[in-house]
Amino acid sequence: MSDVVTYSREGNVGLITVNYPPVNALSHAVRSGLVAALEQGQKDSEAKVLLLLCEGRTFIAGADIREFGKPMQEPGLPAVVEQFENSDKPLVAAIHGTALGGGLEVALGCDYRVALSSARVGLPEVKLGLLPGAGGTQRLPRLTGAQKALEMITTGNFVSAKDALAAGIVDSVEDGGDVKAAGLAYAQKVADEDKPVRRVRDLTDKVDADKGSDVFEQFRTALQKKARGQFAPFKCVDAVEAAFTLPFADGMKRERELFMECMDSPQRAGLIHSFFAEREVSKVKGLPKDTPVRDVNSVGIIGAGTMGGGIAMNFANVGIPVTIVEMKQEALDKGLGIIRKNYENSAKKGRITQQQVEDRMALITGSLDYDDFKDKDLIIEAVFENMAVKKEIFTRLDSVCKPGAILASNTSTLDIDEIASATKRPEDVVGMHFFSPANVMKLLENVRGSKTSDEVKATVMAVARKIKKVGVMVGNCHGFVGNRMLHKRGAEAMALVNEGATPQQVDKVLTDLGYPMGQFAMSDLAGIDVGYRIREELRNAGENVAPSWMDKLAEQNRLGQKTMAGVYKYEEGSRKPIPDPEVEKIIGEFRKEQGITPRDITDQEILERCMYVMVNEAAKILEEGIADRALDIDVVWIYGYGFPAYRGGPMFWADQIGLDVILAAVEKYHREVGADHWEPAALLKQLVADGKKFGDL
Repeated sequence: MSDVVTYSREGNVGLITVNYPPVNALSHAVRSGLVAALEQGQKDSEAKVLLLLCEGRTFIAGADIREFGKPMQEPGLPAVVEQFENSDKPLVAAIHGTALGGGLEVALGCDYRVALSSARVGLPEVKLGLLPGAGGTQRLPRLTGAQKALEMITTGNFVSAKDALAAGIVDSVEDGGDVKAAGLAYAQKVADEDKPVRRVRDLTDKVDADKGSDVFEQFRTALQKKARGQFAPFKCVDAVEAAFTLPFADGMKRERELFMECMDSPQRAGLIHSFFAEREVSKVKGLPKDTPVRDVNSVGIIGAGTMGGGIAMNFANVGIPVTIVEMKQEALDKGLGIIRKNYENSAKKGRITQQQVEDRMALITGSLDYDDFKDKDLIIEAVFENMAVKKEIFTRLDSVCKPGAILASNTSTLDIDEIASATKRPEDVVGMHFFSPANVMKLLENVRGSKTSDEVKATVMAVARKIKKVGVMVGNCHGFVGNRMLHKRGAEAMALVNEGATPQQVDKVLTDLGYPMGQFAMSDLAGIDVGYRIREELRNAGENVAPSWMDKLAEQNRLGQKTMAGVYKYEEGSRKPIPDPEVEKIIGEFRKEQGITPRDITDQEILERCMYVMVNEAAKILEEGIADRALDIDVVWIYGYGFPAYRGGPMFWADQIGLDVILAAVEKYHREVGADHWEPAALLKQLVADGKKFGDL
């Protein structure tokens, strides 16, 4: 028997105990150990009931990621679950922490399930482009019915022990923290009451009740919007439906067929890459693991606008008190009111309680006085993009804040070193670029200046984890990683419209690729005035920024969704972009002013010019060391800009397209378009010459 799974007995209860830190993942050793321990329990004549439980902080939390991509060694998980289900002695699973994926499938192979009240269960395989492949799609609906099973399996979301009890997934929920005691008590009850073996596969009530239901078609219809372009969620529906249309054994065969289709899908490769990339970005190149991290127990924020308010919510959500400073009481009151409204809306949707609304609001204090920052550990400036204003603010912060306080700017484009030059402590200055809406978007682009200390770098990465963001450390240049690439895509999108495309055609190409919205709809969401201010800032700095019809929109106060009109128009209460003839007229007038004769532009040209220009720019970003790895760029774009995770990020996607194909197109557009950003990156040329990919770096 494996060392990671042991068998023992207490009274007439046989204990199968998994101990494979940190999360008792289903490695080959665990699978083999489960089978061996089960066999031992079956032979133990003194054991009337068998109890499966885990040591450490969690029940079996899923597959062993160390075995991803390697050939499966026998026994496979479906066989393990089947052997558990075939036990001639009742089996009880005692769940604490999380029972996820294969872990929940093992529990479903048991006859009874008891969970601590703090436990959660789920089948998250869809998030890796897969479906549960060890009977989860066949057994779960036999306990929950079709609706709940479909909800859990197509979203991959976890459910609480309380909800699992209500859904029929577990049979009992116990308070307290002793999972062994809870499991033994329930197992003893099974023994004392002489409860029979109760195999999930034999349960038919929920299946019979939902046979012929239209719930499957309803889910497919809903997924057309929620999971547009994705492969696995639709296969999940097919697999669950098989539980209601086929005998169990045939349903298991159908699940395996659909599982293999998902395994063969390129989307699975993209999602697996995204999964590992998200974990890898926390490791910052050149930053020792033992770098000290400063305490951040209080935060100051400058600006109560959309960004400042959203940033404040991130800290209040995790119990860190925040002081927001504004210039005028009216602006402060408005900002605090919006924060409360956001929390109240979350409470109405059941995401938080009313008490949590009040608790979080109590952690956010408004002020008009910079002196209220004097004891703060971290101060984040979140005002509009103007270098002179930001330098003035940092000069004031330098004079007020305590030694060791971290001074951060939420700038999306400006030079962190120039901002830091306004202080006597550039080593404490860093960029913390949140994405709008800051209380929702997961990315935090942490920007190191040339003098930012390792301690500050380590601290802001730790802060990202604390406030449940995906932190990526990047270097300092105009636009950093995300916006630098976005600006190149934006320039091409603008050029394409100038040359004859419509904004909606450009946007459709991008949404067909998998983005939640296109370039121009995104401009409306962010606010057209944001880009306008950036262009004005560059013009004021002497940069040669071409005229744009977008400038005309800003000058006419068509600022996007917030004014109900931008590139598109919007109806009250709706975020759906509607093409506007007025904008077509503005674009037409601009073309005449510039002497442009519009032409027909294909969707393929739009795809190449919008996407390949980004890949080329990303190669330059890697050359310059602004990003340390291609996967850093992938994570920035997945979590900050809505790049479809199932395509793995722009660099992974480029590798799939073929860097030789992309280089040939870049060289073609460099000849035809002539813009500097089409100058082929040296790294791109080198990778093609060497027959390598970005993933090989």
